[in-house]
Amino acid sequence: MELKALKINVPEGCNIILGQTHFIKTAEDLYETIATTVPQAKFGVAFTEASGPCLIRTEGNDKQLMDACVRNLKDIGAGHVFCILLKDAYPINVLNPIKNCPEVCSIYCATANPVDVIVAKTEQGNGILGVIDGFSPKGVETAEDRRDRKELLRKIGYKL
Repeated sequence: MELKALKINVPEGCNIILGQTHFIKTAEDLYETIATTVPQAKFGVAFTEASGPCLIRTEGNDKQLMDACVRNLKDIGAGHVFCILLKDAYPINVLNPIKNCPEVCSIYCATANPVDVIVAKTEQGNGILGVIDGFSPKGVETAEDRRDRKELLRKIGYKL
């Protein structure tokens, strides 16, 4: 078995949701989930089949984001993986509806941070072992950091 860490492309101003899924209608169902939950969002969805023609299936309303999802999944090279790139929306807006999508098995990450995907390669193919989301902790928040966090949440509309 061979292990490798792959840097994932998250375009500036976007968030990524990376997960495991299992059925050909995934791309359409994820499209419907995002479009009906956050209608103003710009997004791309790509899904890799793991049997039959083993194609990367795509949906979305932003061609550049769809293309970036495809590039990410080509680099990973694993079956039954989906990549969503979101603009003008946050993962928190769509994550629970995505988790409730019948085809979704698990979520590896939902972030705007840099992401490394740890991929294992065997004779059969590639699989995702996990992700490295962002950076290691640098310390514990101070009273000033806590104030800043609370101010940010109110500024972006997540707290009163």
